[in-house]
Amino acid sequence: MMTCAVGFFDDKRLGINFVAMLSALMLLLFFVVESIQDEAVSQGNIKKIVFPKRNSSAFARKLLQSSEDGDANRIGTACSKDDIMIFQGSTAPLPNGIPSYTVQIMNVCASGCSISNIHVSCGWFSSVRLINPTVFRRLYYDDCLVNDGQPLGPGECLSFQYSNTFSYPLSVLSVGCC
Repeated sequence: MMTCAVGFFDDKRLGINFVAMLSALMLLLFFVVESIQDEAVSQGNIKKIVFPKRNSSAFARKLLQSSEDGDANRIGTACSKDDIMIFQGSTAPLPNGIPSYTVQIMNVCASGCSISNIHVSCGWFSSVRLINPTVFRRLYYDDCLVNDGQPLGPGECLSFQYSNTFSYPLSVLSVGCC
């Protein structure tokens, strides 16, 4: 009877070791994926990793059928600031513990409306992590410029990450139609 108890004890220890090794491997995999994602961020490829277009509910906008020419047109005739969507979410913190956030700015217009001079309400926006100023930069208090004022075509999006002790509420202030 004593040998059964010893055998059970060894199996339990083996199981605990297995779970510990499996947890360590999963943690290692997580850090490898994070480093790949950080490399993609630095190369400007984050939009393909963080928010794939096919999963976005922003592309499920309803289109109306025009009675005059039979083409599907979006609601209204001109672009508006409602055609720009801003998504923001938490990402892994910096190694020093400062929280990080990923922002994706999308032109959800169905077709034919490039939108330029996108200005975002951003308060005193600042970041510990460097952001490419041609992608997003603060001009004045509560006024940040997107894509260096250049047009964002229908269905196009851009993204960036910033790090700060808190997230900034971001909303579209104004846009220009091309």
